[in-house]
Amino acid sequence: MTVAGGSRRFAPRDALPAAVLEGAMRRVLPLLLLAAVALAACRRPPAADPAYAAEIGTARAMRETRLASESGWLTLVALHWLTPGENPFGSDPALPLSLEAPGIPARAGAFVLGPDGAVRLAVDAGAPVTVDGAPPTGAPLATDRDGKPSVVEVGRVRLTVIDRGGKLAVRARDPESPRRRDFRGIEHFPVDPALRVEGTFEPYDAPREIEVPSAQGPAQKSLAPGLVRFTIGGKERTLEPTVESPDDDTLFFVFGDATNGTETYGAGRFLYATAPKGVPSKVVLDFNLAQNPPCAFTPYATCPLVMPRNVLPERVEAGEKVPAGH
Repeated sequence: MTVAGGSRRFAPRDALPAAVLEGAMRRVLPLLLLAAVALAACRRPPAADPAYAAEIGTARAMRETRLASESGWLTLVALHWLTPGENPFGSDPALPLSLEAPGIPARAGAFVLGPDGAVRLAVDAGAPVTVDGAPPTGAPLATDRDGKPSVVEVGRVRLTVIDRGGKLAVRARDPESPRRRDFRGIEHFPVDPALRVEGTFEPYDAPREIEVPSAQGPAQKSLAPGLVRFTIGGKERTLEPTVESPDDDTLFFVFGDATNGTETYGAGRFLYATAPKGVPSKVVLDFNLAQNPPCAFTPYATCPLVMPRNVLPERVEAGEKVPAGH
């Protein structure tokens, strides 16, 4: 075939008439759609028992309620690691501990870290500051390692001293923080009964003290009582939990998996399980209850990081997804 300009253009040797192509597409498209639906069904988790799904839904609702409460992680607005001597606080942005809320003077006072390791409060004249609801006395402030920490209030902001491996910091909470105000809940993977697995607890001869790195501050000392051996995706795996004391009835896991950094928080997730009593030493790991660490919601939290031995190569498509906007 000759076209304008004298060049030649050829149709492919195996070209078919348009009518034939259209008929073939009408026959093939339904088959392709059926195949796509079948593939999606294969990837979809099996339907959960309604009672079990309701149990998971209740646990998730309670978790969001705690997170968004006046004492939840979403209220954190500042974190300052104390240095020896005075650590001033107030609304002045130039101060080491700067607080943005109504009714806070440019400088309200200072947290004073003494050579004895105790923290005392020095209040500037006229500043609206209380300690546990009463005027400050100058007595040492209790930290969260002492049980119930002293609560310093200035305006609507509440400040407490935290102890992380012997290093002290002041943490501030504002019940009207933007993170709490704008919270719209947590996105989850669909409930998957197959990711509620039963494992076997293999205790060490004695709990081992291990050092766990932290997202902020020094590494933390923890007790590892043993290993939990289980099967996931047809593969045998182990996770090492930690406990607060040898008699603790809750096993705490910080684990990573192949969804981290995409669908889930990059630094891993938390999981809690009931410690076994007696023999057989069975432990239920319900990954549908896997949680984001506090650091996924606020930069002012101190969170344990995943140890290499607790990184699973599989995709664990269960539990909480990475928070929106993180």
